[in-house]
Amino acid sequence: MGESVIRREIQIEARTEKLDELLDILRADMEEMGCPMDKQTTVEICAEEIFVNIASYAYGESVGDAYIEEEIGKNSVTVCFRDKGMPYNPLEKEDPDTSLSADERQIGGLGIFMVKSMMDSVSYEYKEGANCLTMMMAW
Repeated sequence: MGESVIRREIQIEARTEKLDELLDILRADMEEMGCPMDKQTTVEICAEEIFVNIASYAYGESVGDAYIEEEIGKNSVTVCFRDKGMPYNPLEKEDPDTSLSADERQIGGLGIFMVKSMMDSVSYEYKEGANCLTMMMAW
């Protein structure tokens, strides 16, 4: 039988074209650890949202790297996204009023709201010159 935990650090250029590369790694590791398909799908959707936000906003007009640390065990997956872009805590953004129609709502914030709603826990900290957003899903 394989290891009881997979730990991996991934450094990837923060460009949306690199998203599939990241998702392929996460998917393979979750499958290896027996993560249920519905949980895999949730983690992939949330990972896509966070990575695309880093690629789109963290470095302004320039391009930097995203650093992803994953820890996948028999009953949970934790993924930490780090970037050395502009300090920004997406968890401080007020949740959108989902009772309003799409036309009535302010632009932005729905993606991080979705991540907070779908994952078991989401936290943010700024340390050592980097944004660090960590999300966890248990099963």
